[in-house]
Amino acid sequence: MGSEEYRVRGTAIVFNSPTVITEIDGIKYCEVIDRHAFDECDLSDVIMNYNHGGKVVARLRNRTLQLFITDRGVDIEADLGGTTAGRELYEEIDGGYIDKMSFSFTVQSEAYDRDTHTRTILKVKKLYDVSAVDIPAYNETSIAARSFFTEEYAKETAAVENARRRKRLILLTY
Repeated sequence: MGSEEYRVRGTAIVFNSPTVITEIDGIKYCEVIDRHAFDECDLSDVIMNYNHGGKVVARLRNRTLQLFITDRGVDIEADLGGTTAGRELYEEIDGGYIDKMSFSFTVQSEAYDRDTHTRTILKVKKLYDVSAVDIPAYNETSIAARSFFTEEYAKETAAVENARRRKRLILLTY
């Protein structure tokens, strides 16, 4: 992928995490994405955009978007520097105005539990997009503009500061 300057990372899909999709007459209807729902999914050309619309800001086909299927969900990494819309979206993510994700897909197989009012997506046929969104269906999703190295630097700095504090506390106790 291109530059680090406009790189974002996030979690677009979270597995095995029930979320309320709608509430009708006080009954909450939930949806869960099974851990193996993407095992046979068509991931041939997924795009990234904003709120499932507008201009494409990254995509698998031109390698500005990468997907990583983990035990927790589907993580993304994208270079938003290639388009004006992408750079603008990056600034909104970096500023904290947009910090969640969503996805659009077609279902291959599903199950429904009438007792718990829960739809379980067992197999996704095709994933069309992963989007940075204002209001997600799944609140556990996230997207951030901090690079891997920025995150590692923050961890290292925190570890050094914690070591200094411990040393000061030890000196104060003697």
